[in-house]
Amino acid sequence: MEKHSIEQLEDICSQVRRDIVRMVHGVQSGHPGASLGCTEFFVSLYFNQMNHNSSFNMDGTGEDIFFLSNGHISPVWYSVLARSGYFDPKEMSTFRKINSRLQGHPATEENLPGIRIASGSLGQGLSVAIGAALAKKLNKDNSTVYMLMGDGEQQEGQVWEAAMAGPHHKVDNLIATIDVNRQQIDGPTDLIMNLLDLKAKWEAFGWEVIETKKGNDLREVVAGLEKAKSLLGNGRPVLNLLHTEMGYGVDFMVGTHKWHGIAPSDEQLATALTQLEETLGDF
Repeated sequence: MEKHSIEQLEDICSQVRRDIVRMVHGVQSGHPGASLGCTEFFVSLYFNQMNHNSSFNMDGTGEDIFFLSNGHISPVWYSVLARSGYFDPKEMSTFRKINSRLQGHPATEENLPGIRIASGSLGQGLSVAIGAALAKKLNKDNSTVYMLMGDGEQQEGQVWEAAMAGPHHKVDNLIATIDVNRQQIDGPTDLIMNLLDLKAKWEAFGWEVIETKKGNDLREVVAGLEKAKSLLGNGRPVLNLLHTEMGYGVDFMVGTHKWHGIAPSDEQLATALTQLEETLGDF
């Protein structure tokens, strides 16, 4: 994998955000808010940090692999997979359409390159990532497993069962990230089910915890991922608390749960696209 510069990553982020709003608008369905908020994370991961191969191997032997637990933010993942060579960007025009491989929540039955599990039933991704990380250790494979989950997802009990399992089994080749945007489908997480001190909770469960305070700043995101990787191999899994703004990059979508799962109108799309430079060519 070629490591891209911060300037190159910025250009890719702008295009990925265009892809997100255009995909969701095109079918009037999907989840733009957290997709926009996690753009820097996905772009940094695939274009700067992970050792991965777009000639997709389901087993992921000898390469870093990624699992998305909060599968509803599929638009950002599809865009990054396409832009990093897993499939033709033109296929993004089929997002959520009948017989498309780009389903609303990632799925495996259509064999879309880059997707290793069906996800979107919240709470399951960390369990899968721990299993994959254990398999790599058994196979003497020194590559890294990455995964992402939402902060609202921390209200799922299975997350905490997995949180116990990781340190118990010394899964020290895993970097889990929580998108801390403080929003979920029905409102702010503090009002729906207060998460309180996530750092203290995960540390109490035995994880090495870092915080990326500016999750929409590429330099901080890259630095956070590099710090997380430096902590691997010490007998404990690593958790990255990534603080983002839902809807980041489009001024009328920023910081509100209202754009969790609705699509922009024609006029709103046009406004959004004026704020996002086309850098790699639209699909």
